[in-house]
Amino acid sequence: MRNSKIEIRPSSGALGAEILGLDLATPLDTASVGTLKGALADHGVIFFRDQSLKPAEHIAFARNFGPININRFFKTDAAHPEIAEVRKEPDQAKNIGGNWHTDHSYDQIPALGSILLAREVPPRGGDTLFACMAKAFETLSPGLQRTLEGLRAVHSSRHVFGRPQYGREMNGRIGNPEAATQDAIHPVVIRHPDSGRKILFVNPGFTTHIDGWTEAESKGLLEMLYQHARRPDFQTRFQWREGSIAFWDNRATWHYAVNDYQGERRMMHRITVEGVALQ
Repeated sequence: MRNSKIEIRPSSGALGAEILGLDLATPLDTASVGTLKGALADHGVIFFRDQSLKPAEHIAFARNFGPININRFFKTDAAHPEIAEVRKEPDQAKNIGGNWHTDHSYDQIPALGSILLAREVPPRGGDTLFACMAKAFETLSPGLQRTLEGLRAVHSSRHVFGRPQYGREMNGRIGNPEAATQDAIHPVVIRHPDSGRKILFVNPGFTTHIDGWTEAESKGLLEMLYQHARRPDFQTRFQWREGSIAFWDNRATWHYAVNDYQGERRMMHRITVEGVALQ
């Protein structure tokens, strides 16, 4: 492995690739960073195995791709505010991220992506599903594609992180409901800034309605799009091991953390990289 020749091995399913030949604890040269940026644009999510990263090394790796977003809702690592904890203890029933969603679509400039590192995983279960929103758009009818390209949608964190009871349900892992004050309006279809592909940019977690429509009017269209985008042939599934990393493109994918490991501990460290304005 140790930073000789990078191998990109596509995953089974509609998206994703495993990256071989890199030790991410070692500083990357410009060519390697460029290769990873290209792989992320091509595959939507890239995976690494058997990485032993200290928090500072995790942060240094993330900074190759842009400024770091300091999460305003998640509990962060005590010594490293750049790192958000995605944690579930054995006595907790609910996990974080247990629904299809796109991180930070509620921000005016959505995040480029998230880099999730497995610190402690259950002996079985706790996989993450990813779905390709380029394929979701490309398989719609031409007529519906044209209609969607003329629409914009409202995204919000208020109905999730803005509810004080949600913090209680999450046993202190999520907080700061007073920070959930920002809504954002984005095109329903964006053009990916790197790949150039058209992407369906709505999600069940944070999209509330079509801009200029009521929520009732929006519901039928959005639910139809969500049902379409959930198709198994648009997905891949990642099985975690300690030291595994998933780096996903928030502009191009959905993800879903499977909550099938009751009574076990799972601790992940997540760094989110800032993005650019969508078009």
